[in-house]
Order: sequence, then structure tokens, then C-alpha cells
Amino acid sequence: MWDFLTEHWRDGVEIIILAALAYHGYLFFRATRGARILTGLLILLLSLALISLLLELSVISSLLQRFSVFLAIALVIIFQPELRRVLAELGSSRIFSFNRPDPEALDVLMEAMQQLSSHRCGALFALKRGIDLKPYSESGVELDAVITPELITTIFQPKTSLHDGGAIIDQGRISAAGCVFPVSQRDIQDRAIGLRHRAGMGISEETDAIALVVSEETGALSLCFQGKLEHDLEPAELRQRINEILNEGSADKAAAEPEKEGGHELGSSI
Repeated sequence: MWDFLTEHWRDGVEIIILAALAYHGYLFFRATRGARILTGLLILLLSLALISLLLELSVISSLLQRFSVFLAIALVIIFQPELRRVLAELGSSRIFSFNRPDPEALDVLMEAMQQLSSHRCGALFALKRGIDLKPYSESGVELDAVITPELITTIFQPKTSLHDGGAIIDQGRISAAGCVFPVSQRDIQDRAIGLRHRAGMGISEETDAIALVVSEETGALSLCFQGKLEHDLEPAELRQRINEILNEGSADKAAAEPEKEGGHELGSSI
């Protein structure tokens, strides 16, 4: 037994590494549209391979062998948004990231969001972390202003010119407002989740930013991180989740948490 282990321990290590990669890849891609495409493609290929094997269909077998050469390229095209997100998250590791929102500014932001919530004023914020949000700030109006409840409530008043876009928070200041964020293409069946929430999910998919949303219809407070939406949070819960994400190891914890409803993750399954 010992001789077998000493001779084949590398095989065991390889199996563990591949199993871990496959498992985390499944967790990452399972809620995407590309996952459905990949599932359908695999079912089709396996069915054709089984039929050609049982019936000895040489032409189909030959085509399947040649098709496998192009499968890797097809996977890159299908999962291009997800691969961009993976690389962005790797590049935004805390080893390379030193940007943290100012705690006092976050307290002011929480106060302003509660005021917006009580008046049913929709709002969208992106808290910059490691990845630069300059391309998105250029789509809006650059402000570089200190965060105050009065300024935030003014920006997101329904009749102002900046209320429809998102505001970017960078190191305790509002760097830009009225910004256009990418809209998530994830399948969401809950009709209460509108375009503002999808934009929050989208910016958190493309970058490592934390997106905060105030619902215009219900006043509910939500948080988006790594493409996942945590909906209808209490102010204390929202502040706690922000602290958890900003702490060491919080990114891995958020990626591994199961989907929940009613104030928890919705972006992976609805």
C-alpha cells in the first residue's frame, strides 16, 4: 500500500486539483446563459457520440472528432463575459488592491440611502475597490464631491438630470454621477427586479465593485457583489454585508454562499 501511494501520489494530487477546478467552475458558470448553451451542446454531442458508437456510424464519428478541435474556441466565445469576470476578479485580488471606501463616508451613504428609501426615490451606487471604474465614470458627469446626504438626495430626485444613472463612490467621494452601467444578462424570473438592479448586477459582474441599489417601487435596499443580488436588506444588514466584503477573505465567502431568498442572494437562481 505504501509503495502504491509513493508511486502514484501525484495522480491523487492531479485528481484533487481537477475536481476542485471543475466544482468551482460549475459554481461560477451555473447561473449564466452560457451554461444553458453548454449543457445543450454537451447533450447533443453525447447523444450523437452514443448513437454513432452503437450503430457504427463512421461519418458521424469522424465529424465529431474533427468538431472537438473547434470546441475550445466555441467555449471561449460562449463564455466570454464570464471569462472576463474571472480575470477581473483575479486581477482585483487584495494582494493587488489597496483601495477601501472611507468608513465615515459609508455611514453617510447609509444615512442617505435610508432617506431615499423612505421617499421611494430610486438610486444606484458603485463602490470602487480594486478595478478602475474610469470607463463608466466617463459615461456620466464627473463631480469629485464629498458625500453628503443632501447631495445624494438631490442627485437622485426624480426630476434631476442625473437621477437615472448610477453614482460612483471612490475613497469617500462621489467621483461621478449619471453613469451608465452594463446590464446583467442573467435570467431573473422575479419581476420586482428591475433595470436598476440589473445594472447593479452588471457592474459587479464586470468589476470587483460593490453595487448598492434603492428600489424606486418599494424602497427596498439591495446589494450586488460578484454578479449576485442580495435583495431587500435592512440597513444594519446592508452595512454588515459591506463590512464582510471589505474584510479579508470575504470575496471567497460570498462566492461560496448558497442562493437564498428574502433578503439574500437572488442572482444565481432566479
